[in-house]
Amino acid sequence: MEDRIEQLVDYIMKWCLWQFNSRAWDRKDQNEGVLTKTMQLLCEEPVALETPADRCYWVDAMLLARNFKNTYAWLATMDKKDIKLLMQGLKDRIDYLTITGSLNRELTDPIY
Repeated sequence: MEDRIEQLVDYIMKWCLWQFNSRAWDRKDQNEGVLTKTMQLLCEEPVALETPADRCYWVDAMLLARNFKNTYAWLATMDKKDIKLLMQGLKDRIDYLTITGSLNRELTDPIY
């Protein structure tokens, strides 16, 4: 599972810009929104589209889910329970890399 999480992290870090907002709270919201909706799409669950933010995250999630499926054939062999575990592990890792483990002090600067 860890190897698969790292493959998805590598993909995001190379091909996605959405995780690089300038404030920690923006990154937290973005990571949660995009990765939760990606998980819902991969598990063929309903996706909420009520707010403008929901729709924005959904667009990124649609692309990410499609590209994950096209790039990682092993996703098709996983059941929904395992996909949910995988995506939670991915979210935890992305949160660490882009928020809690980041050395970028601008993320927490109150006047930025």
